[in-house]
Amino acid sequence: MAASPMEQFEVKPLIPIHVGGYDISFTNQALWMCVVVGAVSLFMAVALRKRSVVPTRMQSMAEMSYEFVANMINMAAGEEGLKFFPLIFTVFLFIAASNFFGLIPGSFTVTSQIAVTFTLTALVILTVIVTGFIRHGIGFFRLFAPDAPIYILLFLVPLEVISFCARPMSLSMRLFANMLAGHTMLKVMAGFVITLGGAGGVYTLLAAAPEVLIVGLTALEFLVAFLQAYVFAILSCIYLSEALHLHDNH
Repeated sequence: MAASPMEQFEVKPLIPIHVGGYDISFTNQALWMCVVVGAVSLFMAVALRKRSVVPTRMQSMAEMSYEFVANMINMAAGEEGLKFFPLIFTVFLFIAASNFFGLIPGSFTVTSQIAVTFTLTALVILTVIVTGFIRHGIGFFRLFAPDAPIYILLFLVPLEVISFCARPMSLSMRLFANMLAGHTMLKVMAGFVITLGGAGGVYTLLAAAPEVLIVGLTALEFLVAFLQAYVFAILSCIYLSEALHLHDNH
């Protein structure tokens, strides 16, 4: 058991590597990212290896995930948004798998690191900007100036610019904060169980209360793990929809 609830989030080098004064060590975070990518890739490869009319359970799960993401993109960005299916599908599966793997005792929650969530967000926002300029050219700036009287635009344009610039931080912080808070709470409750259980006497009976709470929190964390992946993916779809259609779909 870690001495501190925050110790579970420490990035620790497993294979020290230093090149030119830079620390590029292979860490526990890198290890679990490889585990997540490997597990998802292996699952999809095995599930779709023998595609049959009557699908197996694994094939059904793979097809359901495919259809779920495709329907989400179609709902948020329309059929034209399906061109971004590989990006959204990959990001959704990576985040969801990282969240679920992080619930395994002794594992490392990749999405509890702001560097990881911000990198994913930067990838999405960069895709939005590039898509907007490729499709609309300089007209992409109309995203910040919807149809409105000039006196309203004087206030609205700065707010739209601030809102757009805040997206990378809000999108990455939402995922990071939820994973950090949930796992910290589980660790704190586990500490209460061990402390009360080791105190003896009536305190041992009191340990049952936080233990029951841990069960409830763990169930909630499974729900949060999926919801956070969904929220990240659906917001990414909405941002891409704006790059495609500007204010035409509002």
